[in-house]
Amino acid sequence: MKTIYKSLVAGVTLAAIAGSVAAQVVGKMEDQIRWRQSAYHTMAWSMARIKANVEGTYNKDQVAEAANVIQALANSKMGALYQPGSDKGKGWKETRLKSEFFGSPDLGQIAQTFGAAANEMAKVAAAGDAAAAKEQFGKLGASCKGCHDKFRKED
Repeated sequence: MKTIYKSLVAGVTLAAIAGSVAAQVVGKMEDQIRWRQSAYHTMAWSMARIKANVEGTYNKDQVAEAANVIQALANSKMGALYQPGSDKGKGWKETRLKSEFFGSPDLGQIAQTFGAAANEMAKVAAAGDAAAAKEQFGKLGASCKGCHDKFRKED
């Protein structure tokens, strides 16, 4: 009986801790927007690094580094930063998220396409073939555009 009681207490304690951590991870709405904006700025910088290499002097290591950053962000479960209502408000600046984002039947496919393109970009970049990297970079850019065109307001 004592073992069951100890297990129950441990389980309840862990659940309380997990709930507390989950609440902290999501954060306030403006934090969610700020974190999201920061991640996309980092992604844009990484895309610019790849673009400079595939259009100029190709450096395999720089392309691989940038592709790995994009892959990590694409697989980071950033969807948690898109809570209802986060289409309004300010992070570092006003959010550009369109309200059509929420409930869109296309969202899952768009996110999946981007994740697959980011994963493939990292794989291709690691191989070091400049022509293949340039081709995959075009596909990655198109997957980004698929979301931007549908869900991002222009400045």
